[in-house]
Amino acid sequence: MGADPMTPVLSRNRMGLFATAAGTLVANIYYAQPLLADIARGFGRRPEQAGLLVTLAQLGYALGVLLIVPLGDGVDRRRLVSIMLTICAGSLVAASLSAGFAMLALASLVVGVASSATMVLVPYVASHAADAERGRRTGQVMTGLLLGILLARTVSGFVAEWTSWRVIYALAAVAVSILAIALRRAMVTDPPRPHIAYRRLLGSLATLVRTQPELRHRAFYALLALGSFSVLWTGLTYLLAAPPYSYSTAAIGLFGLLGAAGAASASIAGRLGDRGLESAMTGVLALLLLGSWGALAPAGRSMVWLIVGIIVLDAAAQGLQVTHQSVLYSIDADARSRITAVFITSGFIGMSLGSALAGVMNDAYGWTGVCLIGATLPAVLLASWLVNAALDRFAAS
Repeated sequence: MGADPMTPVLSRNRMGLFATAAGTLVANIYYAQPLLADIARGFGRRPEQAGLLVTLAQLGYALGVLLIVPLGDGVDRRRLVSIMLTICAGSLVAASLSAGFAMLALASLVVGVASSATMVLVPYVASHAADAERGRRTGQVMTGLLLGILLARTVSGFVAEWTSWRVIYALAAVAVSILAIALRRAMVTDPPRPHIAYRRLLGSLATLVRTQPELRHRAFYALLALGSFSVLWTGLTYLLAAPPYSYSTAAIGLFGLLGAAGAASASIAGRLGDRGLESAMTGVLALLLLGSWGALAPAGRSMVWLIVGIIVLDAAAQGLQVTHQSVLYSIDADARSRITAVFITSGFIGMSLGSALAGVMNDAYGWTGVCLIGATLPAVLLASWLVNAALDRFAAS
């Protein structure tokens, strides 16, 4: 049984549930970041080895987006979400009860794969939204997702400080179990669709990239914007842990609250996208993203500029993400899950690249190097958007 047919599929309460689910699920792959030292001590490992847990969770998420999320175009998304959340809850319990590091590492990988159910929910919402409100609805879910990314470290850091790192996994398992039941009741069964063989479904990802220039452009923009986003949040840890700040892990985690303040931009960007302003919004937000690094440059000696830079960068990066999706979900209604898979995979590559570049540049040039590479990525984005906008105007003339 699905939802009550007399209740709107995307009612206010249901949208709140979908946004909460998106944030809760994506948070699962970030909980471990402030806990690595505690986990390493518990298993007699070095902190660098414990860092493998975060890598495996992120790798699992990427594999889930690439290999499972496309199934949403061929199977019932309600059933798919239920299966994935059941697996997610079980793997979180396994992580909480891990008797050894290898068991925790395997559980982290599976948690990442199953948590990609977030990206089954996003095209579900897009498919049930009217054309005039698709951007706003998608923006609401993305606001929840982005809050989950930003607040996961804060929550896990404080829980672990008062209890144990195992407790955060146990609490996450309870949260996902509750969501599994709630989503099963709230989601409606998808109407019958033509069956698509799994091999053909995955093969069509390459076809979409080849035949849809807007998908190529937006995937590239997402790679650059989320790469810049990741440069900040990776580099920020190095900055705040060293003099003159020398903050504790819990204190560093609190900076996620500043990023959360920019999450409202996701909903605003969605509303503007519904008015046909996606192209202009892309240029304005790319310029804001670039400008935020100008504010962040003196952050090594000024907390005020650091706060301003974090809020502006997060607002711009989050707004861009929703703007891209407003465009992409109007391309092909029957391929929204596969479009999501391509788009999110590209963004994930950008985040991984941003984290790696932040480490390299910080080691070589300190915070100045982090700001340089952080600003280079949106500069490339802005230049690419200008070129594509000029070519579009030329083609239309």
